[in-house]
Amino acid sequence: MELRLHQLELPLADPFTIARGTITHQLSLLVELRDGPLVGLGEVTVDHYYGHTFESMTRSLKAAEEELDRYADSPPEQVWERMLQRMDGDHFALSALDLAAHDLWSKKLGQPCWRTWGLAWTAVPESSYTIGIDRIERMVEKLEKRPGWRIYKVKLGTDEDVEIVRSLREHTAARFRVDANCGWTVEQTIAMSRELAGLGVEFIEQPLPAEASEAERRAAFEGSLLPLIADESCRIESDVLACHGSFHGVNVKLCKCGGLTPALGMLRQARELGLQTMVGCMVETSVGISAAAQLLPLLDYADLDGAILLAADPVDGVRIDHGKVARPDSPGLGVRWAGASSPEPLSF
Repeated sequence: MELRLHQLELPLADPFTIARGTITHQLSLLVELRDGPLVGLGEVTVDHYYGHTFESMTRSLKAAEEELDRYADSPPEQVWERMLQRMDGDHFALSALDLAAHDLWSKKLGQPCWRTWGLAWTAVPESSYTIGIDRIERMVEKLEKRPGWRIYKVKLGTDEDVEIVRSLREHTAARFRVDANCGWTVEQTIAMSRELAGLGVEFIEQPLPAEASEAERRAAFEGSLLPLIADESCRIESDVLACHGSFHGVNVKLCKCGGLTPALGMLRQARELGLQTMVGCMVETSVGISAAAQLLPLLDYADLDGAILLAADPVDGVRIDHGKVARPDSPGLGVRWAGASSPEPLSF
């Protein structure tokens, strides 16, 4: 098998701000896993918060390349553990390789990934559309530029959080979900839950810092009037059990956990524990979004708007119409380069 890498710098349609900072471009590493005429595509984005750069992820993928041929006829879940060791625990880089492996494997089987996993595409959740932090009037403008969505995810973590939600509520009857990105204390979480419960907010995502103590997490869990969904506190498989009793649900990100293989296990474990399940995304192309969409039959909530936030998507993939995700029926992830051919790969 041949491994090709593509470094992309993707302009956003608008600057995107969360509690930790603002981006105007997204840096994305796309992986091609080639076996004869078939090509599997995977993706991971650069994430300085977690310390993952183009250079570090390229090194990890290069370390794995020489072993790939021996796994050409193996299903992705058999490859994942060995590649994790080979890549020195780099979950981000491994996630891109794992997505490409699932895409390639299901293409060999001639069916979409969700069907390969034995899932049934019935009553899947709609995606939310994200409104990043900005001046209140700009956040209202962003909402009004995307009418017709039934769910909006609102980024918070400012001194005007309640005013933001109140102002947005004046312009839509849609459901709201809010994401504080680790920006609140226990006391703020409890107080905000009381304010937001009357404003049509469905849940609060990651109110406390990921390093919050178990006592702090439990205090917020017991005091909040709204469900709390873990994001930064639920990165890898071992985190799911730790979230039981201090969160009402978990938001699984493919890049953080290491790809589709561990995500499947995390979501199934969460459901067994009675936790609500969600898959989120980064600002990324339709490769990452289409991969996450394969998991919709296992989800209560979805946040799959990452490619819509780009000025232009270099990949064709799953179709999302005002939050409604069209069932992907093409083999694999259902993705392909939007142009006539793929861009020139890196030499490494």
